Amino acid sequence: MTLREKTAQLVGAWVGADPDGEEVAPHQHEMAPPPDLDTLLPFGLGQLTRPFGTVPVDPALGALSLLRTQQRIVAANRFGIPALAHEECLAGFAAWGATAYPVPLSWGAAFDPGLVRRMAAAIGRDMRSVGVHQGLAPVLDVVRDARWGRVEETIGEDPYLVGTIATAYVQGLESAGIVATLKHFAGYSASRAGRNLAPVSMGPRERADVILPPFEMAVREGRPRSVMPAYTDTDGLPSAADQALLTGLLRDTWGFTGTVVADYFGIAFLATLHGVAEDRSDAAGLALAGGVDVELPTVDAFGQPLFDAVVAGSVPERLIDRALRRVLVQKAELGLLDADWNPVPAVLADADPGDPAALRGLVDLDRPANRALATELAEQAVVLLRNDGLLPLRNPARIALIGPNAEEPTAVLGCYSFPVHVGSQHPGTPLGLELPTLREALAAEFTGAELRTVLGVTVDGEETAGLAEAVEAARWADVVVLALGDRAGLFGRGTSGEGCDVESLELPGKQRELLEAVLDVGTPAVVTLLAGRPYALGRAVTEAAGIVQCFFPGESGTTALAGVLSGRVNPSGRLPVSVPAHPGVQPSTYLAARLAQAGGVSSTDPTPAFGFGHGLGYSEFSWSALAVATAETGTDGAFRLAFELHNTGTRAGTEVVQLYLHDPVASVVQPVQRLIGYRRIPLDAGAGCRVELTVPADLASFTGRDGRRVVEPGALELRIAASSTDHRLTATLRLTGPVRPVDHTRRLHPIVTVHALAPTGAP
Repeated sequence: MTLREKTAQLVGAWVGADPDGEEVAPHQHEMAPPPDLDTLLPFGLGQLTRPFGTVPVDPALGALSLLRTQQRIVAANRFGIPALAHEECLAGFAAWGATAYPVPLSWGAAFDPGLVRRMAAAIGRDMRSVGVHQGLAPVLDVVRDARWGRVEETIGEDPYLVGTIATAYVQGLESAGIVATLKHFAGYSASRAGRNLAPVSMGPRERADVILPPFEMAVREGRPRSVMPAYTDTDGLPSAADQALLTGLLRDTWGFTGTVVADYFGIAFLATLHGVAEDRSDAAGLALAGGVDVELPTVDAFGQPLFDAVVAGSVPERLIDRALRRVLVQKAELGLLDADWNPVPAVLADADPGDPAALRGLVDLDRPANRALATELAEQAVVLLRNDGLLPLRNPARIALIGPNAEEPTAVLGCYSFPVHVGSQHPGTPLGLELPTLREALAAEFTGAELRTVLGVTVDGEETAGLAEAVEAARWADVVVLALGDRAGLFGRGTSGEGCDVESLELPGKQRELLEAVLDVGTPAVVTLLAGRPYALGRAVTEAAGIVQCFFPGESGTTALAGVLSGRVNPSGRLPVSVPAHPGVQPSTYLAARLAQAGGVSSTDPTPAFGFGHGLGYSEFSWSALAVATAETGTDGAFRLAFELHNTGTRAGTEVVQLYLHDPVASVVQPVQRLIGYRRIPLDAGAGCRVELTVPADLASFTGRDGRRVVEPGALELRIAASSTDHRLTATLRLTGPVRPVDHTRRLHPIVTVHALAPTGAP
């Protein structure tokens, strides 16, 4: 291959599928000029960027447009190499009409890797069926500051929860033949003050013990085929040029063999934002040497600037050959280099591509099976934070639905859902999905109730003239449902989403004033939140009759929420992030050392209103009969213990058993507790089970003083808990023997075995 042909395989072209099924057309973008396909394609093309996720297009016609473009690409280059097409799939395939699943923060709230794996497989099958090869998900960033706008895209504030859920997503996506992309590697979520793309101030120990473990688990157990570097720099070193991270750790230590793809325009940012490169040629050389293989989304630094740098001798051609080999191997794995490769996607296999009009409506990307999965996940992710006994509601005659999210269909969607991310730029285009509003969901759930709806305030506006009407409606009602929360958007066009960072965790706009005005009336009020991050809820924490938290729960979100209010759904979601008691205590997570706890040495109190892992249901559970079979073991051994769990309530329910490790004395400061395991356990009313635990000593490992991960001898506590603030059983344990170094091959999980018990009184 010539140098031009080599570099062409390392770039993408940002294109949008043609609504009439014609070839794709370049998408204009302010950060880089659109490529001239006639000039580019004779040398080949590495990737096609978002053919479905750029403009609204019927999916069948989008598949036809992609097919015709692939045929053109193959015909134009002398090796007949097609492009690899990638798409966003943060909360479902980001295409018009595709299922809008709950956002990743809801995946974390469900604490159910198996369900997330099934969802990801369904997303992958839909993408593969229309000709897409790679998905830019999941996000493995661990929340460090909830003011960050992209909290909705994360799975939570605990590395073990993030790692297990993200790994399940990778496994599901890859099982469907889609290349999963881990992002953002590494530290993006720890930016100063929660500002998007801000520098990261983090020591190597925090990075090793909090930020990196989810990526390590996903690489090892999920086998993803792509990784995306973070935009940010850590201690002055941008991830996209960090050779120790992208090559030394990721490839040489962890054994990753796939492609590293740049976040959009991230290579140019080395020059324009970070100032570590003089120009795009310099930036291309730094990224390539660091370990980046592919530039996305379009031809820029890896185009003419890289070509010029190689010709000038400032970038060795062997670095291009290294990246090219990885790209071509991946294309070979996908079958794109097979002699009998066929560009016709599965959805068009039996269709007539010569009759585009007949294709319209042929492809359904929101089938009943998809919707059932979206509903199941939405129901599992609803978190009941508070209940004074009012919930579930018992046939109220008059319901006042008050708040800015009462009648907004897209209030259940995150910033990377298609209707918000793309559809919002095309006014008048149908949503492509059924998105029942909360009012519609409540009307369907409570058919015998009279429902009065008042917005009161907007999500983020300053106008309060509607408060009087809201108060009047609250006085009229038997019960008030407050519909509060966020509006997803991008770069300041919303209250949550990429670039929508906030200075405090106060409810947006005048929603706190609305909340307090309604509480002052005295009518029992249930606060519901459709949001992308946790917020300080003020008086509601002690005065609301109930609080129900939903993190952008997707197309079935309002029906799931209404089902929890009625009792049709027994809530089992648990908080993946703490809910603060005060709006100005960030950055703060439950992974806090002793000095980060409340105390007399500071006038601020970071204690949350509701801690990580918290969630209520309509069933009661008893935890008992703790038996420790192995209380002492070597630093290379394992603890064995068991306990009993019983559903003492009157209806079937699910408890989420959480295991927290407390290390009272260590050679370096440790968080007071950290999650090392969990299990959802459904039980019928009156049923019980015996839960047996095997906890490897490896789970007590941390990064020691010399930078190596070690297991140290000494006392430990295993807290068997309903949440980080509700420990039910505690086992005192001890590790003996020498300090033992461990590496990336260490054991990562406890073994949790559940055995049903005979009902009380049974023989």
